[in-house]
Amino acid sequence: MLLDVGNQASESLSKNNGIRAFVRLALLGFTLLCVMPALLARDHFLFLNVLWAQQSATAAPPSSNQTPTTQSSPVTSPPPQAPAAAAQGGLLAQRQVPSIVVLDPAHGGTDLGARGAGGIRESEIVLQFAAQVRTALESQGFQVMLTRQGNENPSFDDRSAIANSQRGAVFVSLHVGSTGLPGTVRVYVMSDLLASNDSTGLIPWDRAQAPFVPLSRRLGDIVQGFLSQRFKGSPSTAQAAAVRQLRTTAAPAIAVEVSSVSMEDRNALDRMVPGVADAIARGASAFRPLYVVAAVNPGDRP
Repeated sequence: MLLDVGNQASESLSKNNGIRAFVRLALLGFTLLCVMPALLARDHFLFLNVLWAQQSATAAPPSSNQTPTTQSSPVTSPPPQAPAAAAQGGLLAQRQVPSIVVLDPAHGGTDLGARGAGGIRESEIVLQFAAQVRTALESQGFQVMLTRQGNENPSFDDRSAIANSQRGAVFVSLHVGSTGLPGTVRVYVMSDLLASNDSTGLIPWDRAQAPFVPLSRRLGDIVQGFLSQRFKGSPSTAQAAAVRQLRTTAAPAIAVEVSSVSMEDRNALDRMVPGVADAIARGASAFRPLYVVAAVNPGDRP
């Protein structure tokens, strides 16, 4: 009897212990479900804090009370900042170099220009020059615009307006003279113009070249230097003259004059064309980095 009661008590106790163990396991599981996300989040942020601290310690300079353990290296200047990065927010205008050359074959139409005894006409010769100069310029990466492509005769103002409407353009007027040593080439730039007294600050149309005279001289001297290397007897620097076509051009502008229509052999002029074209293209390319203009910002008037 006592053995049966003891067995029953043992079975009852075992059942109670099993229930208690189950309850404990359930509570432990519930606790882990509640606590684990917080522990994981804490560990995650702890990892980020440690990583940030390591990076900060690497990038931060030593404090004044720290003694460097290694010999300091020479201080070098940081690399220059790229223009695009420096112009954040559009506060600083980006910069660009000129890429357009306006070629002006002089005369045309009823204006034949200089004429030689052998029937050579300036208005016809300069078109041939312009075609090869254009090819040479395009090989240097320039976009070329012509003031005329046939036997037209645009006005001086119309020719200038083509260059004036292009931001950062360069203007080159092509001529064949009736004077000068045959087989030579001269470059002309506009002589000094009086400063405008306009109270509005606007530049009168007939003095549009005034602000560009120094740049025109630079361009003229560079082109003349290349020409003097190709054509013996040509000047080494550009010459100043009151060239009507240049006065109303608001851009670096030069006039290139080949001598001369007095040549009896037209082929002699034709043989000069490649050298003149190459000199103008090389001169424009060498001048390009010297003439930097502000780029157009969105919404600005071109």
